[in-house]
Amino acid sequence: MSLEPDLEVPRGVPAVRHRVVKVRDHVASECQDHLAVEEPLEIRLGGLSLSVTMRTPGEDEELVAGFLFSEGVIAGADDLDVLARYRGPDGDPEDGNVMNVLLKGDPRVAKERLRRNFVASSSCGLCGRATIDAIRASLPAVQSDLVISVDRLNCLGAAMHDAQATFEKTGGLHAAGLFDADGRLIVLREDIGRHNAVDKVIGHMVLARGVPLDRHVLMVSGRVSFEIMQKALTARIPVIAAVSAPSSMAVQMARWCEGHAELSVRVLASVIDRRYQRRSRIVGGT
Repeated sequence: MSLEPDLEVPRGVPAVRHRVVKVRDHVASECQDHLAVEEPLEIRLGGLSLSVTMRTPGEDEELVAGFLFSEGVIAGADDLDVLARYRGPDGDPEDGNVMNVLLKGDPRVAKERLRRNFVASSSCGLCGRATIDAIRASLPAVQSDLVISVDRLNCLGAAMHDAQATFEKTGGLHAAGLFDADGRLIVLREDIGRHNAVDKVIGHMVLARGVPLDRHVLMVSGRVSFEIMQKALTARIPVIAAVSAPSSMAVQMARWCEGHAELSVRVLASVIDRRYQRRSRIVGGT
């Protein structure tokens, strides 16, 4: 039994069919399955390369807008002059995987801000409490009176799962969903990278001129990392829920940023783990 060596991926699709071997009860059989697509996306600022991320194609404009917003480069859609896919010459292998951004105002200010952010995030000397303090100093406190019930919080996971069309095919993508105060799903995005999925959700709201998100709940399909906490805080999201557990720095971020974002964890058994939440935002009943 042999598999085809070449895997052709049409441009821009999130999943592709491929022949695989499945083994059940010690019996191997060949069949068609779906694979989640992973491709590089280069982000250019004024034609100059800024960043390259591995992502699942789709909603690239939202991904770029969310990334720039989370990094503090833009404050909203009005800061964007051009956000467009770069079209190279015919036959260019990078055609379709490059996004070019033109900002209103002086682009040197944005580049310097990004340079400082990248240096800070990659420096082993700036971590833990120092990193959190730096973020607290640069962002105002989240002002929100949002309160969500345990019952409603427990329903978010099912609603998000039902909307994960590509995950249903592949079983290989992360998801991020944004819910309103009544538990209604506003937007869901899937991606091979959990942080990309969050950027797409935030970017969607940025382009729709819907930020700040201080009356919303963010739910992610994987663990909650420090990076996701930082993105949520930038977007002013007061409640974060997750299927998996948080990292230590995510919990530190939630505890130390009193009055900022908080962390509430939804485990697979649909039980709220109260060790990681501030009760002021979570109430019993419906």
